[in-house]
Amino acid sequence: MPSPTARLLRAHQVPESYREPGILSGYRPPRSSACECLLSLFGMNNETLNIWTHLVPAGYFLWLLLARLRAWGSEAGAGPFLAYLGTCALYPLASSAAHALGALGGRGRHRAYCCDYAALSLYGLGSALAYSAYVFPLEWVGSTFHDFYVPVAVLNSVLSTGLSCYSRFLEAERPCLSKAFRTLAFVYPYIFDSIPVFYRLSRSAAGSSSEGSLPLHSRHSLCALLTFLSFTSHLPERLAPGSFDFIGHSHQVFHICGILGTLFQLEAISTDMAERRGRLPLPSSLETFGSLGMGAAASLAILGVCFRSLRPEPPSREKSH
Repeated sequence: MPSPTARLLRAHQVPESYREPGILSGYRPPRSSACECLLSLFGMNNETLNIWTHLVPAGYFLWLLLARLRAWGSEAGAGPFLAYLGTCALYPLASSAAHALGALGGRGRHRAYCCDYAALSLYGLGSALAYSAYVFPLEWVGSTFHDFYVPVAVLNSVLSTGLSCYSRFLEAERPCLSKAFRTLAFVYPYIFDSIPVFYRLSRSAAGSSSEGSLPLHSRHSLCALLTFLSFTSHLPERLAPGSFDFIGHSHQVFHICGILGTLFQLEAISTDMAERRGRLPLPSSLETFGSLGMGAAASLAILGVCFRSLRPEPPSREKSH
């Protein structure tokens, strides 16, 4: 049985595609087995906190989903919230699995991360479903934008999955372009989905609105900005390479800010549900879960194509010095 404290490697001992800027040590051996990857959850390496900062919240969101299903299972109008909450549980679970399996050999590592991207894209679609049902500005209800908001969000989710998965094909040879594509794949859908929130926040700043959910939406937006900055900047490890290899590096900050943002978003949507009950037309369960199902089916089809097309990584020689 392999030990969870298996030998860790330094950056120069792993292939370039496994390295992160400013992270000099704590790498698990590339092409580890699935068993070795899972056991690494219980030993300290530079992925350990990346795994647990999403695995624990995934358990919380799943518990919350089950509790709300029992309480609201047959309540009219609860479908968009339950669909959204399901995606809240899915994306950190997929992320923690991807980081746990990130040292797999062959195509396994890329496949795990593609599943992570698909789950994150579905979370964006889940957010759009909840926004359309509970968060939309009242003066926009029934507008052309409102009518096409969810269909465009479904399309954005599919494009997000496709572009982010395609970025895996570029990672080895064009890492900067790969990172740019991956960032665009999630920033654009977030901006589109948040247009109703941004509009309501702008009205609040102008003194035209003082709804109780707006401070929570504002905190969610701030966390989203911090998430973007931590993902793209690689700070603080760029400033002090090697000092944040295990604790405090940017991807851990990225995970924590993302989860905090989701918690603020969840509270904001719950507040809007309570305050605006009966003021927005609610979609049917068929509309809600049909939209989510179309997004999920398209993402699964994209994953199938990627899984077949991914080439195994070329063998690398581990350096001993």
